[in-house]
Amino acid sequence: MNMSDLKTRGLAMLGCGKMGSAMLEGWLAGALEPGDVWVMDPNPSEWLQGTGVHINEGLPDAPAMLLVAVKPQMMGDALPTVTAHGNGDTVVLSVAAGVTIAAFEDVFGADTPVIRAMPNTPAAVGRGITALVANDKGQATLDLAADLLDAVGQTVRLESEDQMDAVTAVSGSGPAYVFHMIECLAKAGEAQGLDADLAMALAKATVGGAGQLAEDSPKDPGTLRSDVTSPNGTTQAGLEVLMADLPDLMHRTVTAAAERSRELGK
Repeated sequence: MNMSDLKTRGLAMLGCGKMGSAMLEGWLAGALEPGDVWVMDPNPSEWLQGTGVHINEGLPDAPAMLLVAVKPQMMGDALPTVTAHGNGDTVVLSVAAGVTIAAFEDVFGADTPVIRAMPNTPAAVGRGITALVANDKGQATLDLAADLLDAVGQTVRLESEDQMDAVTAVSGSGPAYVFHMIECLAKAGEAQGLDADLAMALAKATVGGAGQLAEDSPKDPGTLRSDVTSPNGTTQAGLEVLMADLPDLMHRTVTAAAERSRELGK
């Protein structure tokens, strides 16, 4: 199975909220045509209705892939509507936090290829990163899932499903941590006398640029940090405050998110 199968047999999406919309926006930028996609969503957004994809029209008989993108709390109501696609060659790809592969096998059948993924919202601009892990039946289709998700960023493959809660806490939830950092950095700039719009522009560009540099540079982030830090200079003065609190704060933040992911999987 490959990307051409998605075009001939279709990609079905169960749910298209924030995460599903971010991924779909990225795919429609080049990887897929609107006619290749069927979406089942009881409350389709105005944006979704303007994409041209099939919405609530009934799914193809055997879509190449069924993307489950509903919230874990909605699974009980949503999954029974698509269980007929189990135990066949439709790949069930889930992006639901905390819902295990075993839970999908219970619903769709043990012979169903299941892939569990944790993407993040920068997929909307082609800068996402998605972690993947599959059951035995799904191993042969991991390349297809990777090809699809590579169209909206990077993919990594996990050694075991146990790692997914940590991935969720770091990269799945991580963009929200960074967005909040931008908010805080801009507010701090305002407090030092900058206009609000100027402070926000500086904060966005600084975080975005630093992230790009961290990805593109052969240097590790610690070295990049040291390169910016002159002895007894302004950066050192700021870092002395930040580094006193941030390591523990980030540890507690990621721990809380990972523990919630584990709770959702029970």
